[in-house]
Amino acid sequence: MSYARLISGGGWLFRRLCTVAERPEKELSLYRRLSALYMTGGSVRETLNQYIMEAKAIRKSELDSCVKQLRKYHKFQHALEIMEWMEMRKVNFSYSDYAVHLDLLSKTKGLAAAENYLSGLPPRAKNNYTYGSLLHCYCMKGMTDKALDHFLKMDELGYVNGVTFGNLMSMYMRLGQPQKVPQLVRDLKQRDIPMVAFVYHIWMNSCASLNDLDGVERVYEEMQREDGEKIDWLTYSNLAAIYVKVKDFEKTEMMLKMLEKEVKPLQREAYHCLLTLYAGTGNPGEVHRIWNSLKSVSPVTNISYLTMLHTLRRLNDVEGITKCFREWESGCVSYDLRLVSVCISAYLNHNMVGEAASVFEEAIRRRRKGPLHQIFKIRELFMMYFLEKRQLDSAVSHLEAAFSEVEGDDWHPSPQVVSAFVKYYEVEKNVECVEELRKILKASNFDDSRIQACITAFKSSPEIHPRLKEDSQVYHAPDIWTSWKNKFL
Repeated sequence: MSYARLISGGGWLFRRLCTVAERPEKELSLYRRLSALYMTGGSVRETLNQYIMEAKAIRKSELDSCVKQLRKYHKFQHALEIMEWMEMRKVNFSYSDYAVHLDLLSKTKGLAAAENYLSGLPPRAKNNYTYGSLLHCYCMKGMTDKALDHFLKMDELGYVNGVTFGNLMSMYMRLGQPQKVPQLVRDLKQRDIPMVAFVYHIWMNSCASLNDLDGVERVYEEMQREDGEKIDWLTYSNLAAIYVKVKDFEKTEMMLKMLEKEVKPLQREAYHCLLTLYAGTGNPGEVHRIWNSLKSVSPVTNISYLTMLHTLRRLNDVEGITKCFREWESGCVSYDLRLVSVCISAYLNHNMVGEAASVFEEAIRRRRKGPLHQIFKIRELFMMYFLEKRQLDSAVSHLEAAFSEVEGDDWHPSPQVVSAFVKYYEVEKNVECVEELRKILKASNFDDSRIQACITAFKSSPEIHPRLKEDSQVYHAPDIWTSWKNKFL
């Protein structure tokens, strides 16, 4: 068996790893171990070192795949720690590795860390990959001035391409300025730069945002005519999402049928998109057909079950939620509290408090060592519900339980929860609301600085609370840049 760039822990171990025969393993795969750290806690470095000490080979390509998957599911800190471990082991980085590392630094440590990383790279690594990665960071943050200055610098260095323009287009869409996209398309064409698929997709979305559905179809027709081989399931999902928003369900379903023809068995994200978009048409029959199709062709992950639970909640199918959740719960390898949260939220929306409490009790029992933030989010769902129902004692009970579970200073009530308590006192007690809340927090051993931080956050965040946000009927295709990036990087 030939291993490319094997990583090992020492001389004898290196020789041992190079001669390991392939055999079926009962132990969890490397990715499964790393992915589970999100729920169980633990160190990436210790996990990788332990894997090697078990005389298992780790190929560079396997680590790259782990990083890619962890980024896909927004586990950026763990992905960064893998790359730092690789650097410590003196693993040779490709140009795209440097770009990924820079992106992860931006997401976990801030833009200054990403900028410093680029400036400290060797000359050969300061190229269109790394410059493009930093441009993407600026665009994601909506930092227009920095993004445009960086674009000009890239233009001087000859690093501008279709992806570069696509980043700027995505930025303007996020900033609510879709009218700026067509000019960028014209500029790109004048330079004879080849169009990439996700630029077409953003162009379509800009037309849709300007209520120009004829323009959407003209862009699609141009894509068919000029770059038909670039059309894939992402194109059809993008079009379907546009038609869902304008409630043209006939065209939506036509695009979804085209999408289905493009889907390969292991493209779970495509199936997830089908579930979401068919829910947008209000077609439960098609939702269940796609779900059964997914289960028949691909291993069903926690993410798949999470997507289906969200979909069923949007269809207001509580019975289906119960069935899906129990199916997942009976066979899951890792107990993911995000699924618990969706189930409980749906039950509370239907005043099924006993069922919600039962699910939560089981979650507390089955939860392993690891981060508590999901537990706190679920408790906040209960707090919001009980405050809406004017049941203060029950809401305070969950608040006090959260305080008793908190480790150090890593949690305090969200602005939405603080707002709900204040509004309760305004309606029910006719007293100084903030002072009543201050008493509760003080009784739970919150010091004055943390109490003031909670109240300040509440006053500056007039958002609706999380449970109401989760229930909004919003249907969309996957983020275009993320999907394209996951496909190629």
